[in-house]
Amino acid sequence: MGRAGKLVAGAIVGGMALTLALLAAVDPPAPHASAPPRTSEAGARPELAETLRRCRTVTVADAECEAVWETKRRHFFGQEKDEK
Repeated sequence: MGRAGKLVAGAIVGGMALTLALLAAVDPPAPHASAPPRTSEAGARPELAETLRRCRTVTVADAECEAVWETKRRHFFGQEKDEK
């Protein structure tokens, strides 16, 4: 490919890039699905929610906190049904 061919190929690629940039700027973005709600203690049983809130700041080993977090983990991964 000679010099003229390279210039033509460059012009074509540049034109396509410019066209795509203009289309992206002119067309409104497609509506996106909203993000799923963040899982928090709101989905937990009421008696666990307060303990989870308290255990969030515990810095030493606490058997009750470990049990509650294990329950929350099992619920999150859908393993509650396996125990019943």
